[in-house]
Amino acid sequence: MASSIINRQYSDLDLNFNIHPVKKDINIWTNEQAVIHSVRNLLVTNHYERPFQPDLGSNIRRLLFEPLDNITASNLDREIRQTIKNFEPRVKVLALDITPNEEQNAFGVYLQFDIINRTEPITIRFLLQRIR
Repeated sequence: MASSIINRQYSDLDLNFNIHPVKKDINIWTNEQAVIHSVRNLLVTNHYERPFQPDLGSNIRRLLFEPLDNITASNLDREIRQTIKNFEPRVKVLALDITPNEEQNAFGVYLQFDIINRTEPITIRFLLQRIR
C-alpha cells in the first residue's frame, strides 16, 4: 500500500501592506514565512485587542513591565508556549530559551519549532522589550 503525504501550502497577506513591485498588489507570505509571521503576530497581540476574539493573543506585553529576572523569563516562557499551543495548530515548539538582557532592558527569545508536514525545524530570534 502506497502512502502519500499531503503537502499543504500555507499563505497569508503581508500585514504591513507592502506592494509587490511587479504585480502592484499586496505581498503574500507563503509556507514557512506565513507561519513565522502568524506566530509573531500571535505573540505581540494582547487579549481583547481583536474584535470578537477576546482570547486571541497573549499577555506578553504585560509581563514586560515586570522585573527583568529569571522569574519573569519563566512566566514569558509559559505564556509563549501556551499561546502557540492554543492558537497555532501548525506549530510544535521544539526549543524555547528566554534570557534577560540587562543592557537593552529586554528579553532575548530563541524559538525553534516544527511546522506540520515540513522536515526542517524553523529557528527565529527576537527581542521583547517595553515600548513605553
